[in-house]
Amino acid sequence: MAEAPVPLTEDEIAVALQEAPGWRREGDEITRTYSIRYHGGVAMIVHVADVERLISHHADIDLRWGKVRFAITTHDAGHRLTAADFDLARRIDAIAAAHDAEPLDE
Repeated sequence: MAEAPVPLTEDEIAVALQEAPGWRREGDEITRTYSIRYHGGVAMIVHVADVERLISHHADIDLRWGKVRFAITTHDAGHRLTAADFDLARRIDAIAAAHDAEPLDE
């Protein structure tokens, strides 16, 4: 049986956010929105989903016309932030760059 993920402390979250530029904390989630054409957004989501399946961690994804928003938290840690959330954020940034998605500051 796998061990439950360990939530980060407030200090660890602050450091992790500094190392994840563009991501912002909203309660117990980190979020980021990208500007991308609708069909490009669909392709990006499929790419992210393939990686999420491999690492057994997923984001909540909201696709709208012209933008995609990702919200990440660790459900198995009581909807709290863990190191896995920031790892996924870095992976999403790399995938977004590969799909020419532009970060939006909202």
